[in-house]
Amino acid sequence: MRMNIQLAANDRRVGGLELLQTQTQQEPCAIAQRAIGQGQRPSPSAQSPSVRLMILPPGLTRLLVESRVGRVTRSLIVMAMMVGTLVAGLSPRSLAQIPTGETFAEQRAEMVRLFLEGAGVKSPRVLDVFRQTHRHEFVPADMRQFAYRDAGLPIGDGQTISSPFIVAYMTEVLDPQPTDRVLEIGTGSGFQAAILSPLVQEVYSIEIVEPLGRRAAQTLERLGYKNVFTKVGDGYLGWAEHAPFDKIIVTCSPENVPQPLVDQLKEGGMIVVPVGERHQQTLYLMHKKDGKLEGKPLQPTLFVPMTGAAEDKREVLPDPSNPTLLNPDFEEGEDDQGHIRGWYYQRLATLVKAPDAPSGETYVRFENDLNNQASHLMQGLALDGRQVKQVRLSGHYRGTRVIAGPDSNQLAQIAITFYDENRAEVGFGFIGPFRGTKTWNRYSKLIRVPPTAREAIVRIGMFGGTGVADFDDVQVERYGR
Repeated sequence: MRMNIQLAANDRRVGGLELLQTQTQQEPCAIAQRAIGQGQRPSPSAQSPSVRLMILPPGLTRLLVESRVGRVTRSLIVMAMMVGTLVAGLSPRSLAQIPTGETFAEQRAEMVRLFLEGAGVKSPRVLDVFRQTHRHEFVPADMRQFAYRDAGLPIGDGQTISSPFIVAYMTEVLDPQPTDRVLEIGTGSGFQAAILSPLVQEVYSIEIVEPLGRRAAQTLERLGYKNVFTKVGDGYLGWAEHAPFDKIIVTCSPENVPQPLVDQLKEGGMIVVPVGERHQQTLYLMHKKDGKLEGKPLQPTLFVPMTGAAEDKREVLPDPSNPTLLNPDFEEGEDDQGHIRGWYYQRLATLVKAPDAPSGETYVRFENDLNNQASHLMQGLALDGRQVKQVRLSGHYRGTRVIAGPDSNQLAQIAITFYDENRAEVGFGFIGPFRGTKTWNRYSKLIRVPPTAREAIVRIGMFGGTGVADFDDVQVERYGR
């Protein structure tokens, strides 16, 4: 899972602070503040910022900060675009503090309670290692105060550290044992390897991005993880000289499991891996039996593709000149695990079959009574801004007593976010936001596609608002030539 952060608009420096003016008050954006320079301090007139983390559309994790400089209050913006996830943050009080060792310990405990146990992670061994592992050591210094919220964070070279829940979920599914030798494909920051380290005998981890792999190796060595071994290389090929492995964990998505990984897995061993087409993947738990893998699907997901040889061998490629959503009217129903087909990261969403469905017989309903709680569906698609200049975003909507969350933009809507070839967010558009009670109606909007866009993610839901929101026949269509 990877995330990109962009700082928006006009830079101005006041009292050792860099002020980033938001685009317009009408844009669904948020605010943040960061110090610049080495050892600089804000002027006495600049009060300490207050911070709130909210779930806001279109898939933005927003840090809200008000900084008063003299008599003027400036708005500042950080838009943290997350591929395939929306997160809830820690308490305003804990985020507003400059963390100390004691604060980090408190935040780790809160993270485990809210984001791991609260989301269904049950393994005592996994929960305990998360309480003890210093995630702040695996993120850049200027991001450490956010280390224990359930979010991906940038770690350089266009990459991110995955959210704590994703790491915990995949670790629990892997069922690590003290005698296991584990191969990890995609070292990243080294955090996943650090989590596995006290749970298993040895961890072997491969990273294809050289600067990232070398930094992770240095961090793991500095922190004393003696049983973690890393190298820079193509994870498709595995690490034959240390095979066979009891377990393999893969944090990027190939179209099919690479044969070298199958060969290097012990008979009876297991692998956790997201596989599938570029924007339609399923996280699988697979066991090796009689030399072959037998898989159990866990849930739909969206990981970045496995690069190198795996990407070269990909057979099914999307058509970026003809963006299309799968199961847009929800008539294809659910899979055997109860997940809505074609969509992923399902939160508080259920299918309703009723005669009043505006398209077919089925629509999707989001029902939420807890302020700031995520309720959404997502779907990614290929979209090349050099070929597609505009898209028409449309869908049916009905709402009952929809009320905004802590922020006025936390309401029901249909949103699309565009990403460039490095998966950095380059633009977005949306229909809504909707509040109150509305009968079924169809809404449509033309949205300009940035020329640098190469893919997009569509999100529907209430994004932290409360009430009942129904959607049907959500479409993204190329407009014009």
